[in-house]
Amino acid sequence: MSHEEDLRRIAAQERRLVFDRFGQDEAWALGCWLRQAGLVLAEGAVLVVDVSLHRQQMLRLTVGAATPDHDDWVRRKRNTALHFVRSSYAIGLNLAQQGTTLEIKSGLPLRDYASHGGSVPLVVKGAGCVGALTVSGLPQRDDHGLAMAALAHVQGRDISDITLATLAL
Repeated sequence: MSHEEDLRRIAAQERRLVFDRFGQDEAWALGCWLRQAGLVLAEGAVLVVDVSLHRQQMLRLTVGAATPDHDDWVRRKRNTALHFVRSSYAIGLNLAQQGTTLEIKSGLPLRDYASHGGSVPLVVKGAGCVGALTVSGLPQRDDHGLAMAALAHVQGRDISDITLATLAL
């Protein structure tokens, strides 16, 4: 798929995957589903999941042997999704199309922001962005696909027509 097609699908995912409400129960449901998904990945895979609500960590889990580096990637990708209220993967694809970086385009330090896939804003109808779901440890396209699949599962929505997923779960 081209960057343009991916960006079109991501925009559709972001429009469709809006919560009616989001709290501890939804955070737990995301974590449970992602843990199960992480367990079926190839042996040796690492998956780190973070669910943050109002900039407070609600849930963090790992599957596999995570390192502090994984936590740093989570923090940087989450910062990007929260700053732009867009998926970190969409931000990265947009920047690649423009031939620029977060640092050059927005003045954001690469130490604190990452334009790699895996973090998606948690948007509530009538309230806007209330937090972020971040997945890290896989290739960025797979991190993004897994995060969106989790949102779709918890919301009971079908996104098969707009999925980017390359993982077989």
